[in-house]
Amino acid sequence: MFEFDQYLGFLAFLTILTIGFWLMIFLLTFVIPYWIGGSLIERLNEIKEEKKAKRATH
Repeated sequence: MFEFDQYLGFLAFLTILTIGFWLMIFLLTFVIPYWIGGSLIERLNEIKEEKKAKRATH
């Protein structure tokens, strides 16, 4: 069936494939929404501060 070096190559392939799959799941479910949510909150705070600064000068 497989020689030993082919078996090691197949195991390396499966390992890399599995790591890539779980990394993609982790990025899509946690990192990217966290990044987008944080940037939105930061932008909303900036807009709020701009409005406060405008009101303070007028």
